[in-house]
Amino acid sequence: MGKLFGTDGIRGVVGQTLTVELAYHVGQAVATVLTEELGRKPVITIGKDTRISSDMLESALMAGICSVGGDVKPFGTIPTPAVAFLTVQEKADAGIVISASHNPYEHNGIKVFNAQGYKLSDETEERVEQLILTKAPMKIKTHGEIGKRYHGMRQMKKDYIHHLYSSIDCDLTGMRVLVDCANGAASATAPQLFGMLPLMADFIHMTPDGININNCCGSTHLESLAKGVVIGGYDLGIAFDGDADRCLLVDEKGNTIDGDKVLAVCAAGMKRKGKLSGNAIVATVMSNLGLHEFCRNNGLDLICTAVGDRHVLEKMLECGYDIGGEQSGHTIFRAFATTGDGELTALQFLQALKESGKKASELAGCCAQYPQELINVEVPHTPGEKERIMADESLWKRVKEREEELNGEGRVLIRPSGTEALIRVMVEAKTDEIALNIAADLAEFIKNL
Repeated sequence: MGKLFGTDGIRGVVGQTLTVELAYHVGQAVATVLTEELGRKPVITIGKDTRISSDMLESALMAGICSVGGDVKPFGTIPTPAVAFLTVQEKADAGIVISASHNPYEHNGIKVFNAQGYKLSDETEERVEQLILTKAPMKIKTHGEIGKRYHGMRQMKKDYIHHLYSSIDCDLTGMRVLVDCANGAASATAPQLFGMLPLMADFIHMTPDGININNCCGSTHLESLAKGVVIGGYDLGIAFDGDADRCLLVDEKGNTIDGDKVLAVCAAGMKRKGKLSGNAIVATVMSNLGLHEFCRNNGLDLICTAVGDRHVLEKMLECGYDIGGEQSGHTIFRAFATTGDGELTALQFLQALKESGKKASELAGCCAQYPQELINVEVPHTPGEKERIMADESLWKRVKEREEELNGEGRVLIRPSGTEALIRVMVEAKTDEIALNIAADLAEFIKNL
């Protein structure tokens, strides 16, 4: 991991760690590296979520790109996966997303896709970082060599919506869904997408004002969606995060259907249709033991990677697997997308639900969920603090002691967040009480290190 780019691009509180000046230099550096690689001026797409700071950062990025001769195609407010898809469709040389995903509005981020719609390679990120951190001179263009902004790009979202619509071939007539747009990027596409389908869709949290993105709504706050689904008698509740690259669901009883269950349901459907290459699901080490059990019982292989949809995708591409994702709701369908896509995930699950003839609770019940406790421990923002804690031998001695208490019927996972000043403590056990007890003990231990 670099000094600027974390596991999911550059993240920070706008005006503090993520500034207009940094965004300007990122634009310059990305365009400069691409110019060197291509031997010509690059064309770069840009999309953003609904945060109050996104317009400002977009302007800074575009100014930086154009100042060194790059051209820009801005799509406006649009989901992260739409930028990846449209970057490929437009034959652009890179795509930039301005979003901090599920984080509060004061945070924002800058993520870069390559021409194929995948996240930048570590090598390219390092070159971009080096130009910024060393303050290396970048050639400023003048006269006719200055880059330009393309206009009329906001209409391109229609192509993305039609692409999503074409991903299913099942008649969804009669279904009723409640959709939570998280006051984020899905507000710009979900109403049109679901309006094209032969089902009834209602929407909540789709009036973004710049500061209400992810605020008590979306995939990280399912309470209002669950309540609405039960009261309204909907078949399914659908929740996106701020940039709509993840999706969590709620069944007709108000229970959460997380990413592990989505993987199980969709993979089973793909296997029945002969569309599951390698007979495998790719997940992460955070996947619930219930998913492991589901795969064993259904003759599927479960391939686990490090946390992060980037690692999941790398394994999928390496081995040719068709489906992968995270418990948090990032699900990748390789036949249709190069990254996690919340709206695509919702459609694929709806298709599986309709074809099964079951209620959502029954369908998702195929994958058990063992009690799991996750505690996020805040640590100082001091550089190297997370690394210091993770290297502490006394922590791992304590972990080993608590793992032995589980007698092989659970597990402990401790890892640093790639985007925030947090150490995440996750414990799975036979009961909620055991999981909470061990997780709380380890969290307190970390606080005192």
